[in-house]
Amino acid sequence: MSAQTNQTIDGARLWDSLMDMARFGATPKGGVRRLTLTDIDRQGRGHFAALCEAAGLSLRVDAIGNMFARREGRDPSRLPVLMGSHLDSQPSGGKFDGALGVIAGLEVMRSLNDLGITTEAPIELVNWTDEEGSRFGHSLMGSGVWAGVYPLEKVYSLADLDGVTVKSALEDIGYAGPERAQAFPADAYFELHIEQGPILEREGKAIGIVTGAQAQVWYDAVCIGQDSHAGTTPPSARRDALVCAARIIDLVDRLMRARGEDGRGTVGQLQVLPNSRNVIPGEVRFSVEFRHPSGAEIDRLAAEFAPAAGAIAASCGVRLDLTELFRIPMQPFDAGCVALVRAAAARHGLAARDIVSGAGHDAVYVARHVPTAMIFTPCKDGLSHNEAESIEPEEARAGCQVLFDAVVARANRAL
Repeated sequence: MSAQTNQTIDGARLWDSLMDMARFGATPKGGVRRLTLTDIDRQGRGHFAALCEAAGLSLRVDAIGNMFARREGRDPSRLPVLMGSHLDSQPSGGKFDGALGVIAGLEVMRSLNDLGITTEAPIELVNWTDEEGSRFGHSLMGSGVWAGVYPLEKVYSLADLDGVTVKSALEDIGYAGPERAQAFPADAYFELHIEQGPILEREGKAIGIVTGAQAQVWYDAVCIGQDSHAGTTPPSARRDALVCAARIIDLVDRLMRARGEDGRGTVGQLQVLPNSRNVIPGEVRFSVEFRHPSGAEIDRLAAEFAPAAGAIAASCGVRLDLTELFRIPMQPFDAGCVALVRAAAARHGLAARDIVSGAGHDAVYVARHVPTAMIFTPCKDGLSHNEAESIEPEEARAGCQVLFDAVVARANRAL
């Protein structure tokens, strides 16, 4: 990184803080299991809150548990510039997915303190609740409620596999905050995240300038056949829910591959009932999702998938209940905010490329209300949602420096 500015973040402190946060929910394989609204999440949130307070930030929590840490600006009439990500993880997640954006945001605040800089506009750092969706089955939960995509009461009623609701989990860990969970006026939002894919590493790029996020459609699927004895039921009498599900899963894969390298189709959850080795499965529940850079292509996928899956179920003598959970259009990011990210990367001599996010992020919902941009850093082998997820300290530092420059430029812009 060329030294074209003396306003630099502390890369060593950033890395130490990332490793410190990784203690909460650390796994034997070097990853993190910090499921949302669990006691481990409470511990991680408490640690984050203490660091924010030590940095002189004022902290508030809204009704869905989103945490906002504010640093005042010179002009109290200015709208705040937001930055952030999430601290919750997948069941076998890595140290950096989400946490990089939150801890890098904290480093921006600390560096401003070190440099004695007071920005014109206030700056707020956000830890969004349950971005991953791995416990309650609904990703982007905190940002979705904040953005008005999901009603708070509906999200409160979601339950995990043990029957614990979101509302009771928030209350149990003490993060059902007093603030209203709804969008408020803000000047901009910036989110730093690992790419979670291989493109930047393959091309030797230090920074991904994220111009938008893919369109998505998600389903819950239930195949209902009939339990029967594995040894006595001939093929003609079988209504095997798992065979039906397997054929639909193959359909998902075929539809994905028909779209080439831009296609994405995944079944990530599967529950087989009664789950006995000598019983033909009578019920299978599974998830389905499709993603694509084109919203029109997602609409075509949805139009093709549902009737084709229904035909497979009919041929198996199985009932298919298919529920579309949500459909997210392709979300472009704000040109002005993206330009600030591009300028920051160029200022520090960092190799960069434009990129469309293949993953969903809180930024996608925030962008419906606030001018938004994202910054990507590489991750080793493009691996994420995995305990082996890895980035280099220099990659974290470069991403944080671009975040710092973009946020400060936006907070000091002439109105």
